[in-house]
Amino acid sequence: MLNAVPVHKGARRIAVRSAAAQLPMVDPWLLFAGLLLLTLGLVMVASASMPIADSRANQPFYYLIRQVIYSGVGLILGLVAFQVPLEVWRRRGPVLLMAAIGLLMLVLIPGIGKEVNGSMRWIDIKLISVQASEPAKLFTLIYMAGYLQRHDHALQTSAMIMIRPMMVLAVLVVLLLLEPDFGAAAVLVIMALGMVFLAGVNIGKFLALQGITIATMAALLYFSPYRRARLGSFLDPWADPFNSGFQLTQSLIAIGRGELFGVGLGASVQKLFYLPEAYTDFLFAILAEELGLIGVLVVMGLYMVIVWRSFRIAARAEWLEMKFAAYLAYGIGLWFGIQALVNMGVNMGVLPTKGLTLPLMSYGGSSMVVMCMALAVLLRIGLETETADPRQRRKRSPPSPRFTPWRGG
Repeated sequence: MLNAVPVHKGARRIAVRSAAAQLPMVDPWLLFAGLLLLTLGLVMVASASMPIADSRANQPFYYLIRQVIYSGVGLILGLVAFQVPLEVWRRRGPVLLMAAIGLLMLVLIPGIGKEVNGSMRWIDIKLISVQASEPAKLFTLIYMAGYLQRHDHALQTSAMIMIRPMMVLAVLVVLLLLEPDFGAAAVLVIMALGMVFLAGVNIGKFLALQGITIATMAALLYFSPYRRARLGSFLDPWADPFNSGFQLTQSLIAIGRGELFGVGLGASVQKLFYLPEAYTDFLFAILAEELGLIGVLVVMGLYMVIVWRSFRIAARAEWLEMKFAAYLAYGIGLWFGIQALVNMGVNMGVLPTKGLTLPLMSYGGSSMVVMCMALAVLLRIGLETETADPRQRRKRSPPSPRFTPWRGG
């Protein structure tokens, strides 16, 4: 009978550490930035919503409790989304696109769609309301990434291959404009155009497509009296500070009061029934008032980290010839960056007023849940690209003489 060879405890610990070091790990920068934004958002929702919550529900933490629940649901569904392999998302792209169209159509059906502030943007499901545009954005990104992966090389030569997804996108935009939700439609179009550009496209055809898109958006603004009025109040909010320019002027006052270090957490004056939507669309203004320029720079820096890491993940995926993963990572990074930029721009008077939330921070269940899922999908992309074997990378064909942005021109 053979004697068992004793294993020294120190050797066992070294073996455990070595095995742990080889385990795949999610991107710590991305995870840290996302969790910090979510935590800071909960703090600011608590601060900004207390006066109105006490007035409406006789409970100062009414909106905070709901936001904590939304965040918990978002983290749970994000964990589920993280477990789904990218190949499953890729195969389900067309089905998800049809689901996005179906959701946006359901909103417009009387009795199902719920009207709030003159817009039919919510599907009323007993105890909860779902804003259809939020999951529609994620589903459209997944479809677009799959389409660009299937037609990767043809994008550089065929104008129809580039136009075809834009025709599908036009259906979604029309449905969004019927709600109406011009802000979500604009973000969706910018994300899609950005993904097409980063996928590598003929620059002449792309500029022509961009010109058509800009002309269409300008026509929508010109022929809509409501949007023209909003544009006028944006250009000169002080011309009518107690009516059309009220939100923007109150937001600018809040940001101006913050100065360098802010007036202190919880000490905002503008949240005391002066600034409408203080805990949703204009949460950034309250943050600037209470935490000052330092707080603003921290929040901007965290969003920059998410965009930076998403583009780094996409670049590695592209190098590994994982085109679907690359385009989806580009799309999610653009989504976070563009929506955060638009929300901050609206709060600072740089852009016309749009009903877009600050990702992972503003109050709202649909936005919080979907953004958590999008971040989880991005973490999954990072995980799969890190664990992919570089030796399986196919040899690249010679660069095309046409302009391809991701190849450096």
